[in-house]
Parts: sequence; C-alpha cells; structure tokens
Amino acid sequence: MSRTVVVIGGGYGGSALAKALDAEVEVVLIDPRDAFVNTAGSLRALTRPEWGSNMFFPYDQWLTRGTVIRDRAVSVDPGGVTLVSGERVEAGHLVLATGSSYAYPAKPVADSADQVLEDLRRTRKELAGAERVLILGAGPVGLELAGEIKEVWPHKQVTVVDPAERLLPAFRPELRQDLHRQLDELDIHLRLGAELTAPPATEPGQVQTFTVTTTGGEKITADIWFRAHGVRTNSDYLADGRLTPRTPQGQVPVTETLNVRGYDHVYAIGDITDVPEAKMAGYAMQHAEVVARNIIAHLHGERPTATYQPLPDPLILLPLGPRGGVGQLPGPDGPAVVPAETVSAYKGADLFTGRFTEQFGSA
Repeated sequence: MSRTVVVIGGGYGGSALAKALDAEVEVVLIDPRDAFVNTAGSLRALTRPEWGSNMFFPYDQWLTRGTVIRDRAVSVDPGGVTLVSGERVEAGHLVLATGSSYAYPAKPVADSADQVLEDLRRTRKELAGAERVLILGAGPVGLELAGEIKEVWPHKQVTVVDPAERLLPAFRPELRQDLHRQLDELDIHLRLGAELTAPPATEPGQVQTFTVTTTGGEKITADIWFRAHGVRTNSDYLADGRLTPRTPQGQVPVTETLNVRGYDHVYAIGDITDVPEAKMAGYAMQHAEVVARNIIAHLHGERPTATYQPLPDPLILLPLGPRGGVGQLPGPDGPAVVPAETVSAYKGADLFTGRFTEQFGSA
C-alpha cells in the first residue's frame, strides 16, 4: 500500500493531521493558502492590526517531510485528487478536511497572509471612521465581534440584530444570564426576535450612513455593518459524485472511525463531516487525532480502532474582548459554566496563539 496520505484542506483539522503524520508517512497537504490561519484571531486582527501577524503559521516552516501544494481540488475519487491546475495527485489514504466558509471578516477571503492583513487593515480604516455599527447575527461570531469593537472603541454604538428570541439557547441559563450582564455593561444593544425588512443598501464593511427597519417597525441608523451568519460547507469538489454523496447541508457521511462511508482508506474531519455536533475548531482537531491513529495503524498492518464520539453537551468559549466572555466546559457532573477569567485564560487573552505556536513552531 502506498504510504502517501493526501490531506485536502489545511485548516484546523487538516493542519493538525498533517503535523501528526509528518514524521511517519509521506504527507501531501493541498491548500490554496500559504499558511495555516488561526481564524479565531481574525476579529481581533480587524480591530488591532498590530496583532494580525499572530494568525499565520507558514506551512513550509513546520512540515519537515511533507509536501504542500498550493491549489484547490475540483474532483476526488477513491484513488486521488484532481486539482484546478489539472494536476492529478494519487493517494494511498485520502482525507477530506476542507472545512466551511463564513462571512468576512470572521474568515478571511484571500489566500496569502499579506493580502489577508491588507484586507483587514482596509476594513479597520472603514470601521474606525464609523460611530454606529450594526452587526447582523447574535451568535458567537457576532457577539465576539461586538466585544472586540468595544474593547478598542468603547464609545462606538454597537447594535446586534438577530431573529432568534434568545441568545445561545442550547447552553445553561446561568451562562445566558452572565452573557446578558456583560453585554449590558459593554453597552452593546441587542435586538432579538427582530429581522430587517430589507438588507442595508451599502456593502458590509464599508462606511456609509444608512437606515434599516425591523419587522417590528424600529428604525436603526448605522454607519457600517457586518454579517455574522451564514456557514457554508466547502464541498463543491464532491459534486460530481465520484467519491460519495453529500447531505443536503453539503456534508459527508462518516463512520465512528471517521471513514467516509464505504471506504477504509478515505476519511473526513472537521466541518465537512455529518457528525452531529457544533462545527468548532477544537472538534476538528480531535477528529485529526483519531484519524492519525487509524491511518498509522492501517499502514502498520493493524486494524484501525480509534473512534470519535461527540460530547453529550455543547461546549463554548466566547470571549468578549481579551478579558470578558462566557464559557461552558465539561465538568464531573455535566456541563459547567465558567467565569470570564477562565474564558480569558483559555482563549480570550491570546485566542490560542500560544497553543498554535507550540503546535506549528518552526520545523
């Protein structure tokens, strides 16, 4: 059996897997970007440009044996991958790790680190010139963006609109209570159970005063707005059906060993899987650990036995700036709500920069 493992996608799961396998097998990592991007830092990089360089870990600095191909997959079959360039990459094992797309600035659009930073600097200049900010979406991304803006510009008026009646309904009531308290202290205006009758006339991230109306009749005037909703699975390269059918959400059916159903040498990890859990970076990295063990076992002639089971309760670390935020983590008696200090220590202070510096330090 070929020892070449082709990993499509160099995000949280794909990069963790490539790093875990690098010393054992021939890894080919396919991604159009020039670096692993810790997108958890995007919103802080928007408000504090000097912080942006912390987000990037160039692939060629931490893969010692592996090969990185800067390209995109257009088709996958059981034997390998066809790329946009027309190149064909054969695979002994194949891993789908292409993740999902999300509205800018939470997930950068550009493929080069320099262009990502330039985009964020340009958007920050627009944001700096706005006194009133509208955020559409009161999920974790929208609230985190609001917190980062208030950290740098506490005087700005920030309004968050969402059709949902409650914040984070899947989490413990005391977490939601603490979240509302902190949002009130930051003077972030929530409009829950509200939809706009029409989208803003301006493009997101561009400063230009506008007024929108909610279905309840309230008029909201702002100078800039951002979209904080709309996840899309990156799986168009599977549309030809040569490998596997997709769910209506564009995801891939997997087994408990994270094999793509029907194959013992093809795996999927992260957001592209149909594992019934929130799509989070931490889970993608746990998927990578399982798949790394199974691929190594398979190459050693052993039966792969590592399995993945989603946690029974949802987890979250939601910073509101470097010091605030709410969290829910596993506890001995079920999910435990943790204070802002814990959220800051685990995530908010450096947005996992230290963790990735250790994991993806120079080879």
